Amino acid sequence: MNEQKERPNIVFLFADDWGRYASAYRHHESENTVNQLIDTPNFDRIAAEGAIFTNAHVPAPSCTPCRSSILSGTYFWETGLGAILDGAYWDESIPTYPMILEENGYQIGYTYKVWSPGKAENAPYGGQRTRYEPCGNRWREFSQEVSKQVPELGVDGAKELLFDETRGNFVAFLENVPEDKPFCYWWGPVNTHRSWERGSGKSLWGLEPENLKGMMPEFLPDVPEIREDFNDYLGEVQAVDAGIGIILEELERVGELENTLLIVGGDHGIPGFPRAKCNLYDIGTQVSLAARWPGKIEPGKVVDQLVNLMSLAPTFLEAAGEQPPDNMVDSILSLLTSESEVRYDADQEYVVFGRERHVAYARSGGLPYPSRAIRTKDFLYIRNFAPDRWPIGDPNGMEDPGLVDGEEIAGILRSASDRAVRSPFPDIDDGPTKHWMLVNRGVDEVRAKFDLAFGKRPSEELYDLRVDPYYMRNISEDPCYSETKNTLSTKLLEILENHNDPRLTEVDCRFEQSPYAGPVPAEWYEIPHNDVINKTIPIPY
Repeated sequence: MNEQKERPNIVFLFADDWGRYASAYRHHESENTVNQLIDTPNFDRIAAEGAIFTNAHVPAPSCTPCRSSILSGTYFWETGLGAILDGAYWDESIPTYPMILEENGYQIGYTYKVWSPGKAENAPYGGQRTRYEPCGNRWREFSQEVSKQVPELGVDGAKELLFDETRGNFVAFLENVPEDKPFCYWWGPVNTHRSWERGSGKSLWGLEPENLKGMMPEFLPDVPEIREDFNDYLGEVQAVDAGIGIILEELERVGELENTLLIVGGDHGIPGFPRAKCNLYDIGTQVSLAARWPGKIEPGKVVDQLVNLMSLAPTFLEAAGEQPPDNMVDSILSLLTSESEVRYDADQEYVVFGRERHVAYARSGGLPYPSRAIRTKDFLYIRNFAPDRWPIGDPNGMEDPGLVDGEEIAGILRSASDRAVRSPFPDIDDGPTKHWMLVNRGVDEVRAKFDLAFGKRPSEELYDLRVDPYYMRNISEDPCYSETKNTLSTKLLEILENHNDPRLTEVDCRFEQSPYAGPVPAEWYEIPHNDVINKTIPIPY
């Protein structure tokens, strides 16, 4: 066999906004969770034939900084404008694993989303040259596209149209790979991002929303509208899993499955839900992750170790026989390929992640909401550097805490439907759950949960996850936890300083200056706003 070809193929299946939701996790958690209700046989196959990670976290719960970090193997604040959503250009001096692999003999390509927004020619792995979508890009609105075709083709026939799209796109890439070359491919579906067809979890996937009753996280009102919204998202997760199956089938068909390191995961948690995407709580940062590499990864391996996904770049490079650049974090290849789980030193059993700016128009002046966090097995500590700002974006018409009339609030939401810049709390994606909570925020049973999700936060947060798994009670001021808080705070700040986080190392932090912050370009005010307002405003209970 050609020496080049003996190197493993690197395939990364990475879904937008896919949190820790897969049926394989049933075996690693209590019986009363949503993973008991879904079916992801293809993710489960990868986990069974390789390794499943039970404690995988993303470097930032926002798509661009997360992907910038994963591609470069560095903390997100080290990626230039890649550290913020809407960063216009990628700094080409920052190495990324696909480009390194291409320089060393790999054929590279992608379908759907890798790194965005920004200019394709300046993206680290997103130019037209490496894009393979000859069969289209309708998968991004999976439930909407399928629902349109159901009357004529039935559910299974309508799904098959999109299955054929993903298959055709991947086959086009495979057919372009020279026979003597290994390849590196990224499949990035975005259907788990907003918005999805209301009721599609049940109509397309047979998931019953009422089965979620009693399984919702403590910070979410357990009401029919929110259960249905969550249920529809789980349907999109099952669509992603179907796509994973197609990639597996095609790798097997061309005889490459056994010589492929395949890793599958998501870029952050569920969108449009409080405390999730764009937040440093587990539902925002913890994701599904599994890896398969026959002969290298022991089947059925369970990795309980805390892992940050930015470790994947050096891991891919090391698997390919390349030396990762010095600026990258450590590879986790030994953790994957050892016969028994490799343990880090006890004082290193943590992950660090954070955020700056999500949507540019969330706060006046394009200001970020700077936060960093350290997560250990038992604790989550968060440092909020600007507690005077709104963490989920400016209220934009919802400042009055006494505003409780459902019709009045619905009017504000409808008036915001034409321009996203006026939408209340823009860092939570629009959808039924967000609107339900806005309309019902004056109800006694809802108010505390609303304030927890949408209100301002203190400079420090600490949660004991052993007794508070849904991070409801901030114990940062509890004297019983002062030693724990001081230890975690010291460790977090030490890591930030060692990795040149501008929040600690720059007097005039770049994230507070243009182009990282400042006036929002006029064209960004014209972002299409999802037509969900009139469909999703419920009657207050």
